[in-house]
Amino acid sequence: MSDQIDSTTAQPARRYNYWLGGKDNFAVDRASGDEILKTFPTARLAALENRRFLQRATRYLAAEAGIRQFLDIGTGLPTADNTHEVAQGIAPESRVVYVDNDPMVMVHARALLTSTPEGRTTYIEADLRSPEQILADPDLRATLDLGEPVALMLVAVLHFVQGYGAGRPIVGTLMDALPSGSFLVVTNATKDPLPAKMAADYDAALAAGVTNIWPRDRAEFTDLFSGLELVEPGVTPVSEWRAESEPEPRPNPAHIAMYGAVARKP
Repeated sequence: MSDQIDSTTAQPARRYNYWLGGKDNFAVDRASGDEILKTFPTARLAALENRRFLQRATRYLAAEAGIRQFLDIGTGLPTADNTHEVAQGIAPESRVVYVDNDPMVMVHARALLTSTPEGRTTYIEADLRSPEQILADPDLRATLDLGEPVALMLVAVLHFVQGYGAGRPIVGTLMDALPSGSFLVVTNATKDPLPAKMAADYDAALAAGVTNIWPRDRAEFTDLFSGLELVEPGVTPVSEWRAESEPEPRPNPAHIAMYGAVARKP
């Protein structure tokens, strides 16, 4: 594991932590977060709703789909109700492998994310853009049985892979390694519900490097699930996916601007 924590360059996990009200971030992360908020003022709300989606999806997988293995790539800094806490709260024997490419995330994860005695939690420092490296990691192989169903969690991480269609090969490589009965969970930023002026401002911010979050439209996002069976209600704003138990009124989708979906591998 790299022990070099770069405090001079904004990192997505630390910026997300800042938006969620955490303290594990640096001035450069807060500045980056504030700059994005100028273009997308509800980014903090979007981060919170994305986190709620992760928890609802994990509850569905553990309680209804019977999944006991999770591969969570793009872990982010630990906060309340992480994937393993939700899953193991339902099924204590659940096994979770966390993957992130930020050394600070790994330091905190190893210190704070502790498994139940019946289950297991492992942490790998690797990059989503190198899926073969993730799949070959001996810690992953020691924790997960890839002959049994696994839930692949790509929550608020795939949109850091820029370029139209660039996410599909990564998802394909990872899902091809998982057996029938496995699940794919993805959230990704989108401009689809944004007013024209805000969408144009987002394009300008992306071109200027103010943000590195690649927005996928509904067609590109849906294509990530090609060959899989979408779980009802299909592709929706993250704030609306199985959100019956969430407080009303639900946020305006334009204030979240993020798609979410869960699908099963037949």
